[in-house]
Order: sequence, then C-alpha cells, then structure tokens
Amino acid sequence: MIDLAGYTTGGFQRGASPLKEAAWWAVRALFFQTPLPWPSGLRVALLRVFGAKIGEGVVIRSQVNVTFPWRLTVGDHVWIGDEVMILSLAEVTIESNCCISQRAFLCTGSHDFSSPAFTLKTSPVTIREGSWVAAAAFIAPGVQVGPESMVAAGSVVMEDVPAKVIVRGNPAAVVKKMG
Repeated sequence: MIDLAGYTTGGFQRGASPLKEAAWWAVRALFFQTPLPWPSGLRVALLRVFGAKIGEGVVIRSQVNVTFPWRLTVGDHVWIGDEVMILSLAEVTIESNCCISQRAFLCTGSHDFSSPAFTLKTSPVTIREGSWVAAAAFIAPGVQVGPESMVAAGSVVMEDVPAKVIVRGNPAAVVKKMG
C-alpha cells in the first residue's frame, strides 16, 4: 500500500536555483500557458534565456508547458503544437525536422509503485530526426522515438519506437514499416 506521508523525490535535483525557477514560472504563465498569440520567435528566445538549446526555424504554439527549459534540447525546423506538455524532469531531446502535435505529452517522470514512499523516478525522452508525435500521444519516461517514425494520435508509447515505422494504440505497437 502506498503511504504518501512518506513520499520522497529520491534525491531529485531541480537543476536550477529557486530564483531561476520562480522567474521561469512567471515567464511561462505570461508567454507560454496562455492562448494569446505571442510570436513563436519570442517564445524561442525566452526558452534560450532559461537554458534551453533551441535550433533555427522552431515554431512553438500557444499553451505549451515546459517544466524545466534548462533540460530541453530542440533541433532545427521543429514544430511544437498548441497545448503540448513537456515534463522535463530529465532531459528531453527533440531532433531536427520533428513535429510534436497538439496536446502531445512528453513525460520524463513517474513513480515507483512498488515503493511504499511512491518514490519519484525520472528518465530522458528522445524524439529522433524526422519523426512525428501526433495529437494527444503520450511518450513515457525513457522512450526514444526512432528517426522518421510516426506515433499516431492518441497512442500511448511505453517502449522505444524503431526507425521508419508507424505505431498506434495503447500500448502502441508497430502497424506499418516505411521505406
């Protein structure tokens, strides 16, 4: 049985000072988690100020939620759609020419259900070059989406996705090999 009174983060390090994190929360509330149509270039610049490594030609739509930008790396010509959630408790890497569609969730954190303290566990997420994570897909901690692959809308990806495939479903499974 879980006893949340004994909850522990298992030594989790936030990766920035409390002041930097508080400043990010304010910027995120004003420029990211709002339906206001702030220019994508402004959002990119703000992410860079807070330590994200962002390439050229990146489009970031409204209501995108990035937990810790200092743990985010985005390549060139990436599109991040409205209401995407990037829980960057560990590193999140999105390589070049990727599309992360509306309401997709890139999740780097979970909990150890077998631990009475429900201990926090984190693991990086990587989306390889030329891939598409379609609307409302969930990418679990530790998952790599292979290059030139597609995660179909609403899919739940709990394991690595090979290169040049389409995965679909819950749990996601390969439904087509490409090229």
